[in-house]
Amino acid sequence: MELRYLRDTDKREVDFVVLKNRTPLFAVECKSGEKAIGSAIRYFAERTPIPRFYQVHAREKYFSTGKATVLPFIRFCEELDMP
Repeated sequence: MELRYLRDTDKREVDFVVLKNRTPLFAVECKSGEKAIGSAIRYFAERTPIPRFYQVHAREKYFSTGKATVLPFIRFCEELDMP
């Protein structure tokens, strides 16, 4: 298992990418509040083989579009089966 971040030459970035055997499992962007899906997530979701993107926050809002999901941290932990 590896934990990395993702950034391109135009400084778009995603906070964490989790890899297993050098294959990306998912990426996580951390935000302090509920927001629309970040532009970096939309950009990388269209251009990388990363199968799932999460935008995690400390509030209540939950929604999903395509490969990206915006959700509270506690729900993120539940989805990953981390009690």
